[in-house]
Amino acid sequence: MAEQLLDQVRDVAEGQIDFEGQKLVELLVNVTLALTGVVSFLVGYILQDIKLALQIGLAGTALTFILVVPPWPFYNRNPVKWLQVGGGLVPPQRLIVDEKSFR
Repeated sequence: MAEQLLDQVRDVAEGQIDFEGQKLVELLVNVTLALTGVVSFLVGYILQDIKLALQIGLAGTALTFILVVPPWPFYNRNPVKWLQVGGGLVPPQRLIVDEKSFR
């Protein structure tokens, strides 16, 4: 019972994302953390409230965490189609490199 539950948790936590999803995650991290930093600094500076600035920064970091850490399905829109292991490929009968034929 516990093993089945642990397997289900692993399946959810080990979600796959593709290379395009990784690029999107990197963009989201950079944009959200930069905006959070700018907004946090400006609000803290204008209101002269360091506690509020830190709370905004923490909230923005938590939002970034929620956006990028779980393997959301939209991060796997372009899955890579890998070749089958050792199958289906026939080696060429003649290989020509620089006008020289190899067997």
